Amino acid sequence: MVRDCGPNLRSGGERRKRFRVASWLRVVVLAAALGGVAGCGSYLRPFETQRALHGPPTPAASVLRNLPAPQEPVVVAVYRFRDQTGQYRALENVSTFSTAVTQGATSILIRALEESGWFVPIEREGLSNLLNERQIIQSIRAQHTGPEGEQLGPLPPLLYAGIILEGGVIGYDSNVLTGGAGLRYFGAGGSGQVRQDQVTVYLRAVSTQSGRVLKTVYTTKTILSQRIEAGLFRFVELRRLLEAEAGYSFNEPPVVAVTEAIEEAVRALILEGVRDNLWALQQPSDINHSAFAAYDRDVAEGTRADAFGRVLQPGNRPGVGIGAIGGAALYEGDFRNPVAQPTAALVVRGNASEHIGVALNLAGGRLAADSAAFEADHAAGDVHALYFLMPHASTTPFVSLGAGVLFQPEAPRGGNGVFPYVVGSAGIEHMITPQVGLNVAYAYTYPLREGLDGVPRGRYHDSFHSLQTGIIYYMR
Repeated sequence: MVRDCGPNLRSGGERRKRFRVASWLRVVVLAAALGGVAGCGSYLRPFETQRALHGPPTPAASVLRNLPAPQEPVVVAVYRFRDQTGQYRALENVSTFSTAVTQGATSILIRALEESGWFVPIEREGLSNLLNERQIIQSIRAQHTGPEGEQLGPLPPLLYAGIILEGGVIGYDSNVLTGGAGLRYFGAGGSGQVRQDQVTVYLRAVSTQSGRVLKTVYTTKTILSQRIEAGLFRFVELRRLLEAEAGYSFNEPPVVAVTEAIEEAVRALILEGVRDNLWALQQPSDINHSAFAAYDRDVAEGTRADAFGRVLQPGNRPGVGIGAIGGAALYEGDFRNPVAQPTAALVVRGNASEHIGVALNLAGGRLAADSAAFEADHAAGDVHALYFLMPHASTTPFVSLGAGVLFQPEAPRGGNGVFPYVVGSAGIEHMITPQVGLNVAYAYTYPLREGLDGVPRGRYHDSFHSLQTGIIYYMR
């Protein structure tokens, strides 16, 4: 007896087609995996080591080596330039006794002093070892004679310092700024995260004759960490799951950040010491050296920076701003399938205070739904108030609220084409230059009466959304 299995059986052609699709899918997945491994090949190769390299120079190191020459190098002593934070490294769900800051800051400082050419550092951190070794040498000299029987003289005296350098790493602040963004749709997407730490170094010069603190300087350095990842998690067919992921993370080494902060502190100590007549230049005319002008620019930039290391603008958005904005508007009302349509506006802005601004917008655009169902041009004008959350930052979020009137030259279905409305928006402004700002914003416009689409008493109240971007030029 032959049993008819009907639709439960697939034809040979269907099975072969499915086999070919599955085979091609395996090939694609395998190629993607091999490509990811090849792209990260320098990091994923097993049992491969790298040779030792010289430490990479920091930007502050090159500046330090290019300072003008001193009249005479200053002998300085560094007993201990240590970590004064007492902070341990922060790890999730793990207890650790590893410190967050390097314990070898003294060695970093001594090398920076040598690199500058302005100081002659003498050994004081391992002074007990040095004295013990000198005592051993002195004892051997007392018990032995020279090649011709002469007595060996005493060791030359130790070099002493006129200045002691004190201070240390006094702050290591974790997670002073964190953020992230991500997008996932039907099991596919990616995300990114960023974290910013900050290290602070203080350095002071003390006179050994009087104990007077001659000069104190301090510097800060941000430490950046980033992570980017992407993945795919999807059923490609029944009982066949495709999963793929890739990503990388970047963590700025804290020891490099501490090194750069210490080198910058040495640079500040040298240049400010010259101006305070603590030490002298080899050539008096070097007081006009470019190193001093560059240092003044860095100091001015530092005074405009906030606690997160971001350089702030000298004031609020300067003067009156004029700009052009373009974007797309999406109708929301009684007709289905709205179609995004272009919109444009001319903007005039003025600032009432650091946080608050006033703007006049003259806009024009079109709203449509399935073209044939509803389509109408409009012109609008509104006045609204803006609030800048961080007015001194080069990039600041803002919100606005305003009111205006919208006019339709050809009102659909013979309706009244004048509509008062209220509008709210939220966005971000980034100052490309001190006078030019780039704006990206979302706006929602709500007419105060129904009939924008020609249906005076529809089921849904008419409104529209807008995505806008544009340039604002601020005149001083």
